[in-house]
Amino acid sequence: MTLKTMTQKTSINDSSNHSTAHVPSTQAAAPIASIERLIEAQVAFIQQWLQQQAEPLVMQMWQWLGAQPMSRYINSEDLQRLINDGLLSQPMSAAIRTDIRDILRTVIYHPVNDNVPLSELIDDTQVETLASYVGSHEQQRNILIHTLVGNETFADLLTQTLYHAINDFMEGTLDKAGGVGKLMKMGRSSFEKATNRNLDEKLQSYLHRNIKDLARRAEANAQEHLSNEEVTRLLTTGWTRIKDQPVSHIQTYLREDADHSSIDHLEASAQQSFNRLRLSPYLRSLVAASVETWYTNHQSDTIATLAAGLNIDEQALAQLSTALLPIAYDAIESEELRAHIEEMLQAFYAQPQLKDILTFSL
Repeated sequence: MTLKTMTQKTSINDSSNHSTAHVPSTQAAAPIASIERLIEAQVAFIQQWLQQQAEPLVMQMWQWLGAQPMSRYINSEDLQRLINDGLLSQPMSAAIRTDIRDILRTVIYHPVNDNVPLSELIDDTQVETLASYVGSHEQQRNILIHTLVGNETFADLLTQTLYHAINDFMEGTLDKAGGVGKLMKMGRSSFEKATNRNLDEKLQSYLHRNIKDLARRAEANAQEHLSNEEVTRLLTTGWTRIKDQPVSHIQTYLREDADHSSIDHLEASAQQSFNRLRLSPYLRSLVAASVETWYTNHQSDTIATLAAGLNIDEQALAQLSTALLPIAYDAIESEELRAHIEEMLQAFYAQPQLKDILTFSL
């Protein structure tokens, strides 16, 4: 219903209730036209005023909002719902996944990687600290060595390795020994006939019976060789050998064929893990505990304090508002905003208590 229709309807109702308040149609048209011109002028004024005041309004709004405590507007349950419903309940869209793959491909294969050494990404002191940390965990390292060396698969592997080493040595030695070698081979053949056992089987049986002792010796040798200092030295030496290589050397470990892309496989594998975990009670329990801890620590903080933790202060906001001002200006000048302001003013002037005031004034 337009302002003109509402005004006319109000005028008719008033005429039926108060015979003395009848206003000729020619006189009623004048206030209606005047109100419409007034609304038009007000709409233009409001838009112009907002254009001029947009920047200071943004800063004043931020100053007011920044002073408010976070707990006034959001609680722990709101954050839980936001993360669970907004992030974990929805799989990552195909468009976002494509963007991730394209960005990774751009970063990894960018030409600048040819001229940047690995040492520019990782400092020597970081490697030394990591090496010392790994080297200091002697108990964990010994447990790992014991688990590997004490494994039956390792025992079988060690047996076969030692057997082949001895056999190769003997064969090579006998071949080079000439007549003596031939004599030793004849002795071997005679031994096998007399005992009805193959010398190779005899050797393997011997190694198998003594493999536990050999494994203990191997474990002791490994633990002695891989001491704290040796582990630290190996890591730092390895870093010294590769730190001057360009970042692009990483590309040698990747494939980028039409039918096989390492980046695609890595992204797909990460997505598979994420999709398996995002709905699991395990991850949701960890998220809930993390959110509760964060909220407990910051529930009394103001919004400005939280923003400062992200390095967002008034200067940063001023720069952001300057960049966003063109959007604000376009929104203020839009026909949609103009229509809303006009509708609001029409509803304001259509109020019954204003009709008499405006009729009297005009």
